[in-house]
Amino acid sequence: MLSKISSKYVSNRAWLRDVVGGREVILCGVSALEFLDMFVGYMDENKVYVYAKEKCLSDNVDYKIVNNFDNIEYIIIGNVMCTSFTQTINDMLRSIDTTDEAALTEALSNYYYSNSESFDGIKIEPDNMLTFQTLKPLAIEYYSGG
Repeated sequence: MLSKISSKYVSNRAWLRDVVGGREVILCGVSALEFLDMFVGYMDENKVYVYAKEKCLSDNVDYKIVNNFDNIEYIIIGNVMCTSFTQTINDMLRSIDTTDEAALTEALSNYYYSNSESFDGIKIEPDNMLTFQTLKPLAIEYYSGG
């Protein structure tokens, strides 16, 4: 199947909806942050990150194959399944060495400033707490250029 590029759509959310809508996959990582409007995304983006039980989409999809979705906290918006913000943050913190740290930091900053300068609503898993504590000041200073 042909790859779809984000620049051909009015928004990244519209692009992601077209790529995965109605399919048995859950957006995760950077794709989830974009769909949740917590990260603006990149120009001409073509990579989509999903949890899936099997490969079933175009070649620009990065799959995390799982047996089932039982241990994944996700929400459904329209016909798209997407990891919750907390699930997404914990997933990205867990794999900090390979994650898009800029996207993660921007999303944390957006959360912080849209929630009365607080991270209180995010349930960080104990194994991720040290990494989260390291990123917190970066997220708080993100928009001040600090």
